[in-house]
Order: sequence, then structure tokens, then C-alpha cells
Amino acid sequence: MNKDKHAVLSILRDKILSGALQQGDRLAEIPTADMLGVSRTPVRIAFRALEQEGLLTKLPRRGYQVRLVSGDEIADAVEVRGALEGLATRQIVEKGLSDDVLDTLTQCLTEGDELFKERYFNEEKIQDYVEINRRFHDCLVQGSQNNAIAMALQMNEHLPMASVNALVFNPEQTEREYERLYYAHQQHHAIVQAIASGQGARAEALMKEHAQAALNSYKQISSHGVVKTVRSV
Repeated sequence: MNKDKHAVLSILRDKILSGALQQGDRLAEIPTADMLGVSRTPVRIAFRALEQEGLLTKLPRRGYQVRLVSGDEIADAVEVRGALEGLATRQIVEKGLSDDVLDTLTQCLTEGDELFKERYFNEEKIQDYVEINRRFHDCLVQGSQNNAIAMALQMNEHLPMASVNALVFNPEQTEREYERLYYAHQQHHAIVQAIASGQGARAEALMKEHAQAALNSYKQISSHGVVKTVRSV
């Protein structure tokens, strides 16, 4: 039962964060239990946990709904992420850049450079980029040696569009998506250069700009109505 409980929670959370379950979708215990091949108890427990995480809303009568998230909520969450990650990059400089952190960041940049060489992106390449992007951002947070930043970011990432573990894109405009993500990758280069040069304030400012660029991209993609989400595995 304990295994079922955690497995169901993980599956449902991933479906919400990946966009497989979209905002406004309704969920009920019996159909969900049948779909996952489990009893109702782990589903009920998972629903309550996801409600506490802010991913589900309990309906007045029965069942739950994937929480509707406003544009303002997303903007606020991305701004918070930029501020926290900006602080993390500055603290890396202030506390001292370790060889391990620099090696990991450099490896992410090198892998990204290889990925962008072919000058086109399909969904498989976007998945590869999501993994590189996640490792890059995780390394910055871990490199700050500040557990408070890591914990605050974990709370903030319950909104799918505010998480570095997921990326939204328009599958009908792959050329534009390539250019957008290439720009983000170049920002990664600039951030690492600032950190390695001991420019903490500049690294912090670049990190905030990076988050704002991600928000602007999300707004542009959403306005076209064709949105797909790729999530880190």
C-alpha cells in the first residue's frame, strides 16, 4: 500500500507538471484508480497531497480539478525563481567557485553547444535540452551552499511553468523554438563567464534577465494557443 501511495502520487504529479493533465481537467477517485490499476485509497491520499501542493483544487461536491493558474501567478513565481537563482549565483562568487561546480557548469555548456550544432530542434532534442537545463540550474543552486534557497525554490516549483524541470514549446514552430532556446543557452554561457570572472553582481543580474526571458517566451508561446510541455525525466 505504501508503495502504491507514493507511486500514484508521483504519476499524477508528473502528469500535471508535464501537461498530460491540463488546467481545469477533473479527476475522480474511481476512474483514476481504474486507469492506474490500484485501489481507491492511494488515489485518495494522492489527491489530498496534490491539493496541499497547490496542483489540485477540491470541488464542492465530488472530485478534484487541476488548479487553474493565472498569468499573474506564473509571472510572480518566475520572478521569485529569478531572484532566488540570482542570489545563488552571487553567493557562488562570494563563497568561492569550486572546481566541481565549474566542471559541471562547463560540461552543461559543452553538451549544449553540441546539441545546437545541427541548427534544428525536434521534440527529442528539446528533451535533451531540458535535461541539460535542469542540471545547469540545479548546479547553480547546489553551488551556492545555501539550503534555504534550495528549499524556497522547491516550494516555488509547484507551478509547472515556473519550474526548470519542465519546458513549454510550440511544436508547430520548431525553427523559432530553436532560436529561443539557443538564446537561453547563450545566456548560460554569459552567466558562467560572470561567475568564473568573480563578477557576482553581474551574474545575479544575468540570472534575473534569464528568468524574465523565459517568462516572455512562455507568454508568446501561450498566445499562439499551441503549447506542449516536455518534462525532465
